[in-house]
Amino acid sequence: MTRIRSHKAPAVTQTGHESTGPEPQARRWTPATLVAFRFGLVYLGLFCLATQISGSMTPNLMFSYRGLGRLWPMREVTHWTGATVLGVTSRLDDAAGGEPLFFWVQTFWILILSVVAVGIWSAIDRRRHSYGNLHRWFFLFVRVALAASLFEYGMTKVIPTQFPAPPLATLVTPVGDLTLSALLWTSIGAAQPYEIFTGCIEVMAGVLLLFPRTAVLGAAIGLVALIQVTSLNMFYDVGLKLVSLHMIALAVILLAPDLSRLADFFVRHRPAAASIPALPGRTPRARQALFLAPILFGAYLLGMYAYINWSFWQVGGGGRPKSALYGIWNVEQLSVDGQVRPAELNDYDRRWRRVIFDTPESVVFQRTDDSLAPYGASLDTGRNVLTLRKGNSRNWGASFTLNRVTSDRVALSGEMDGHRIEAQLRRVEFDAFPLLNSSFRWIRPHER
Repeated sequence: MTRIRSHKAPAVTQTGHESTGPEPQARRWTPATLVAFRFGLVYLGLFCLATQISGSMTPNLMFSYRGLGRLWPMREVTHWTGATVLGVTSRLDDAAGGEPLFFWVQTFWILILSVVAVGIWSAIDRRRHSYGNLHRWFFLFVRVALAASLFEYGMTKVIPTQFPAPPLATLVTPVGDLTLSALLWTSIGAAQPYEIFTGCIEVMAGVLLLFPRTAVLGAAIGLVALIQVTSLNMFYDVGLKLVSLHMIALAVILLAPDLSRLADFFVRHRPAAASIPALPGRTPRARQALFLAPILFGAYLLGMYAYINWSFWQVGGGGRPKSALYGIWNVEQLSVDGQVRPAELNDYDRRWRRVIFDTPESVVFQRTDDSLAPYGASLDTGRNVLTLRKGNSRNWGASFTLNRVTSDRVALSGEMDGHRIEAQLRRVEFDAFPLLNSSFRWIRPHER
């Protein structure tokens, strides 16, 4: 920590911040401040523990943890609240992605419990004038929790795994068939420099939060980044609305003690006193340890998230293996049981317009109505055999022989659903997709 050269100890404001200005005369918190602090400590503490905010603080390679809310006893309390208090008749789903009803019910009972707990706490501790040291511990927790969340989501953008490049099937899907969230994923995944840039902003905010002297700057940058994230979550109907809103609340809590100073500097154009979040601990050695601990923990988080996302990028992102027939292939001719006719006249499952080979484990058929039929696949390039499977079915299978006529032409022949199928495929050049060939230009040419 920076040595304070003045012989006079720094004053501690009512908010628990060290200030270089004159020592405040009043140290008593107002009743409203006391109640607000108790509520923030209880409610945000429970919410962070219940949700993936605490999961962001525990990345590891041994087990998966996304919050206590999915574990006993919080999980059982949520199910009981939904069924008994709110009259939810369906089974609450806590395994699906996004934020299904389970998490909203959970937030409801956490809110009610927090109000009751604050009422009891206020009645028991009504003679308390302030919570100086507890406030400093709470601020330290908020700084680390917010930094951990920013590291998790920022690193998924720095190493672009949250918004991967659009899969081939998306390139031939009409825009009108995409959901709002799928459209967002496609647009950001297609502009990965932007994705990496936003990830760097989030990671930078997290790093700044780890140091007391830059915590306010980190909270301010993080707040701006989180407002953008929350706006996308709201307007593109993405899950994690609850989490992103509460992350905004964490950033606001860190900024709240300095709002007057920020207003002096940015609005009133007056000199603003310096402020550094005070650390808990009663001895210099304890405070030094609590200064270093978040930095070391942050280095662990950054390293772990970098490793996790790099590993995932290699198997599920831009570095994943591609099919030996990688590309989008138009069906130029399709024969079913020896009859060659337009695909529109075939049975629905064989109205093939395109065949899409993306990953080695999958093949997607696009029908003439633009719907997609995905299949699991296994391609044996030695024997030129393509084997298909449907979902988890153990009884269904199809096998085709491949004949690579030229580099951009393939003939398929085999059995599927008791029908003899032969197809002539021609690969589409990627130059045909403007989305893959658009890039940054200072001067844009005229487009008709």
